[in-house]
Amino acid sequence: MSTPSPVKLAVIYYSATGTNTLLAKEISDSAEKAGAEVRLRRVAELAPQAAIDSNPAWAENAAATADIPEATPDDMEWADAVIIGTPTRFGNVTSQLKQFLDQLGGLWQQGKLADKVYSGFTSSATLHGGQESTLLALYNSFHHFGGILVAPGYTDAAKFADGNPYGTSHVDAQGNNPVDETTRAAARVQAERVVRIAAALRAGRAV
Repeated sequence: MSTPSPVKLAVIYYSATGTNTLLAKEISDSAEKAGAEVRLRRVAELAPQAAIDSNPAWAENAAATADIPEATPDDMEWADAVIIGTPTRFGNVTSQLKQFLDQLGGLWQQGKLADKVYSGFTSSATLHGGQESTLLALYNSFHHFGGILVAPGYTDAAKFADGNPYGTSHVDAQGNNPVDETTRAAARVQAERVVRIAAALRAGRAV
């Protein structure tokens, strides 16, 4: 009997000052340890360079992540599962992430976004800060894709500590609250659950 190929997971995110970069890397690393083949991708920046340069943390993150490939629709088509991350913007996704989603109309029309596993993560500068509404707004797109939404729920003790059943989230408090072990543990739970469910779906289809 041949060994099944690994789940293909795309981790696609936007990050200005670096919090979502750290979450994306934690999710990617955890998924690889769970046996997935992972593509880590950042969406294209839309802000002018002057705006980026005006914020040292933003400029530092842009420079530090320049080697991470930009996401393309091909990454969505390639993947069995997709975990998407965005900071909150008034309880919604960022314009950068939304622009990427708006490029997926062709794949959607062809049905190539359907039947994949989807999940999401986010961060905010203030406590609560629209985190849950941002994830729910992101998940609207997954419903339109015909995707299979796999939220972490309260399926692990780590999720009771982090307190968000919708996805992984973190309050960075304007850079004064670094990503801690509570958030990293929640990210690991989410990554492992997505890989596990995606693998089970693939195995079921193969029967």
